[in-house]
Amino acid sequence: MITISEKSIFNVAIRDVFDAERNISLHVETQKHRGEVAVAGVTSGLIEKGEEVEWLATHFGIKQRLRVRIAEMEKPVFFRVEMVSGAFKSFRHDHRFRDMGKNRTEKSDQMWIEAPMGFLGRIAELVFLGPYMRRFLKNKNAGLKILLEKKRP
Repeated sequence: MITISEKSIFNVAIRDVFDAERNISLHVETQKHRGEVAVAGVTSGLIEKGEEVEWLATHFGIKQRLRVRIAEMEKPVFFRVEMVSGAFKSFRHDHRFRDMGKNRTEKSDQMWIEAPMGFLGRIAELVFLGPYMRRFLKNKNAGLKILLEKKRP
């Protein structure tokens, strides 16, 4: 199992960042370059605790499905995404938000990912899955930051 942690600062109020991060339509917008779409469950708008979304995307040149559920939520400071089904043995993503005042928000992400296939999966985690998912998260946050901050008056 690998753990990936990332922090981002947004020049936007905490509620706006929290809602944007759980907005299915905005996620699709930040991932359109890889053709990621929501195909089942909540497919647009805000996802809530207990709800699921199934994503179809191309990763490593392979079309993949990942169905996740919002397992926990404390508005506007935390929510947890857990895999229901998909290519991983396990996947969990915690999103934490901290109000820094003056319409600034710190967003902290922590992902735990376990690949299938035992020892071979562990090698895959270290060699390419970890670096790939870290880039994925950094790029997603950068795209979200651009979308949110350009909307400010």
